[in-house]
Amino acid sequence: MAQSEPTAPLDGPGAAMLDALFSQSLVGLHLLDTDLRVVRVNTATPAMRDVPVEDVVGHRVDEVYGLLDAEEVMALVRGVLDSGVPLVAHVVRAHRRGDPGHQYFHEISVFRLETPSGDVLGLAVAVVEVTEREESRAREVVLEMTREHVGRTLDVLETCQELVDVLVPRVADIAVVEVVDAVLRGDHPPLAPLPRDVPLRRAAFRSAAGGSGADANAPQAHPLGDVRALPGPTPYTQALSDLRPRAVASLDEDLPWLAADPARARAIRAAGAHTLITAPLTVRDTVLGLISLYRTRQGEPYDEDDVSLLLQVADHTALSIDNARRYTREHTIAATVQRQLLPRRPSSHPALETTPLLLPPDSGGQWYDTIPLSGARTGLAVGGVVGRGLHAAAVMGQLRTVVRSLAAFDVEPDELLARLNDTATFLAAERATLPTADPLHRQALAARFAYAVYDPLTLTCTVAGAGSPSLVVVHADGSTEVRNVPAGSLLGSEDKTPFAATAFTVPEDSLLILCDTPLPALVASGDADALRRLAEQHRGRPLEDLRDDVLYALAGSAEPGPTALLLIRTHPFPADRVGVWQLPDTPTVVATARRLVRDRLADWGVERETAHDTELIVSELVTNAVRYGSPPLELRVINDRALTCEVRDGSASTPRLRHASVADEGGRGLFIVAQLAQAWGTRYTPEGKIIWTEQNPPPG
Repeated sequence: MAQSEPTAPLDGPGAAMLDALFSQSLVGLHLLDTDLRVVRVNTATPAMRDVPVEDVVGHRVDEVYGLLDAEEVMALVRGVLDSGVPLVAHVVRAHRRGDPGHQYFHEISVFRLETPSGDVLGLAVAVVEVTEREESRAREVVLEMTREHVGRTLDVLETCQELVDVLVPRVADIAVVEVVDAVLRGDHPPLAPLPRDVPLRRAAFRSAAGGSGADANAPQAHPLGDVRALPGPTPYTQALSDLRPRAVASLDEDLPWLAADPARARAIRAAGAHTLITAPLTVRDTVLGLISLYRTRQGEPYDEDDVSLLLQVADHTALSIDNARRYTREHTIAATVQRQLLPRRPSSHPALETTPLLLPPDSGGQWYDTIPLSGARTGLAVGGVVGRGLHAAAVMGQLRTVVRSLAAFDVEPDELLARLNDTATFLAAERATLPTADPLHRQALAARFAYAVYDPLTLTCTVAGAGSPSLVVVHADGSTEVRNVPAGSLLGSEDKTPFAATAFTVPEDSLLILCDTPLPALVASGDADALRRLAEQHRGRPLEDLRDDVLYALAGSAEPGPTALLLIRTHPFPADRVGVWQLPDTPTVVATARRLVRDRLADWGVERETAHDTELIVSELVTNAVRYGSPPLELRVINDRALTCEVRDGSASTPRLRHASVADEGGRGLFIVAQLAQAWGTRYTPEGKIIWTEQNPPPG
């Protein structure tokens, strides 16, 4: 067994040096016996200057020092005595005699003392005050938490609540944030000094005693969400005037400014607040709001370090609130632009009714459209620009305009998408040429789109899409099917793959759901019940109610849903409002066509002048078909939103409008048609072409 090294006896210079250590060392030294009573203590430390030695020696440390966590500290000290494992640099909290309101931090190290033979003598405790270090560290923690937790969302109220959650109880027992009401709407904040009549909204509140928000039990001057101008003069109005913080060390009854704001004075008294610090929330000499902190449980008043901390917290919070304000403003503008660019309501049609659903409804990039086409047909469009905000809304408006322009030329859905993609590619190339500092330069332009054409006379629907559109058909008998819409590249992409279209029959009284992305909540095998319920309940219910059902089903889906969809319900087209005749390819057929149309217009009650113009139009169209086209010939008139005349022939040659000279004997047919009709055009089919005209609809 190893022998202990001999030690020098404590007499002579050794004893003198030990006495000097206990009388002169600035590090607190304590010797404790096995009962944890103080045997010896140095008297040179600041903590001992106001404590007589006789009040310490012979007593346990928890009896003479104001330890805030006495049981925990004594358990740690006794653990060192029992185990012999030293406790090094452990921080404890205490208050000094006669100063219970101010807490101090001490770093203690505890070692067990033993004789050479191993008998336990007691403990040696070294104490160093680290109040300044710990308070500085606590302020750094608050700053770090502010940077990490405040401003995570682009929502002003949420940002304010995040701030008070950080500050209470670390810096304050009660925290209040008030924001200029206009800032919540995204408006520009007012310049300092803040005018007296500018209203502020109580945006966030938290109390260490009673929780936060509207559920807080602590007394409040005004409820959360209250909007009013601050009465003055008070420290609050002064801080908003010169943009300097105000610290009030003692909130006693004699303060004259309390009378200027009786509601706040009552709340201060009811909460027992004894000290206050308030600071403005400012960005670039504009006022966003005000932070007010109160202490009720924490005894020490606010000092300059607390003021400095609050100013740093306020700077970060103000920037976060201003970012949220800017987002709110851009979001509001984008939503307004989108509302102005979208149709006020879907166009009505005897054989078709529609209702849209945009998800989210105000992101700026989603759109829908119902476009009246020739021959009683309707173009159905849904799409969404990738991205959010004002720029997405602007691109949406450009693409919607192009879609309507292309639809007016009666192009097929796949050709329309190809031409629309040319426009999107051009816009993407323009965006790529922006300066590199422009945020749009780094954002690729892309859009999803689905376009369908429904013909109520042939009961056919032709659809094409860019991206991965989907089309669900719910039949009148309750059966459902998911149509396979050919997927294509996103609009604006560099992929040159041609777009494809598919055509299918849609029975009368069917429900169609056309969307720009897949519908996982309705078509996934695990959610078949939602589609079945929709199929069973769709007949006889308004489309708006069915739209809500679809919305609820999509909201419960774990997968991402569509951004835009269109609900379409088909109805039978009135048979008595259309006339169709097969015509022989003979020169005398013109007179026959005029007679057939004249009789049908008389049945419809068309006024004489319109009927005369229609006869002349039919005469010219049939003449051109006989002279320049090829059989078979077909004449069709439709009494719909417009009075439509159509002549079909088997030739794909394109008619051309000419301006004949005075001496010419012909060449005036299409010119006359263009003068009499509101619109005219050519629509190509696999069997040939259709020349059509539209006039004002007949009365009734």
